[in-house]
Amino acid sequence: MSMKTWWLAFVGALAVLVLIALSIAGMYGPARPAPSEEAPVASASSTPKETAHITATLFFGSPDGQTLVPVRRDVALADTVVEQGRQILNAQLSEVPQAPNVGVIPTGTKLRAFYVTERGDAFVDLSSDVVTGHPGGSLNELLTVYSIVNSVTANLPAVRRVQILVDGKEADTIAGHVDLRRPLSRDNSLVRDADEK
Repeated sequence: MSMKTWWLAFVGALAVLVLIALSIAGMYGPARPAPSEEAPVASASSTPKETAHITATLFFGSPDGQTLVPVRRDVALADTVVEQGRQILNAQLSEVPQAPNVGVIPTGTKLRAFYVTERGDAFVDLSSDVVTGHPGGSLNELLTVYSIVNSVTANLPAVRRVQILVDGKEADTIAGHVDLRRPLSRDNSLVRDADEK
């Protein structure tokens, strides 16, 4: 092979290598900046997203402490009966009633668990504050128990009866007067509309 032929072959091979290198570089392109170096992502809207809700009926004591008064409140909408029951009960336990109505559940009482059986019986497991903080008396105990029972049954059509547990266990009573060893049905005899005298 002559020197001229060898030189032409070398230059041709070199040109092919350069073309291959340029093709590879073109496929992958220049290095791109990391995502954080690109244009900033649009920030979340300054308007808060509205949460879907239902209007639930909660029950508080009447000003004279003799009956329950139904009060309408917005409660976050949940996907299941059990989750909705938790939302309603948490509102019932934590909401401070507007005057002149009064609270009938001892302050600090927490919902530990809530579940519903296929028969439509709900179990409401409350912290022991419902017992230790209770003022006693048969009427006070009735109002406490039925503010819970009525708030569940009035808002959850799938629930027919409610049994109250304390600290995960079946309780005989809260203050010695109302038998909690069985599920209780709604009792409207204790309820008086706010505008009734």
